[in-house]
Amino acid sequence: MSRTVFCAKLKREAEGLPFAPYPGELGRRIYAEISREAWAQWLALQTMLINEHRLSPLEPAARRFLEGEMEKFLFGGGAAPPAGYVPPAG
Repeated sequence: MSRTVFCAKLKREAEGLPFAPYPGELGRRIYAEISREAWAQWLALQTMLINEHRLSPLEPAARRFLEGEMEKFLFGGGAAPPAGYVPPAG
């Protein structure tokens, strides 16, 4: 049986993550309060941010930026897409 959480992002009960996807206190908070669906949404946005800003996840500044955007997206009302981003039609 899968674990359910009240998702802080989706504001409803949903299937929880099977493990903490990030280290430390933030990872524990994500595990306790974020659903699989919301985490998948974050991963898609993270990929876009990495590509559009040409980030290297190996660089400490890029990791700090992504962590801040992740926290805003999951818990703080949403992270903005890159400047000039136009969603695909359809």
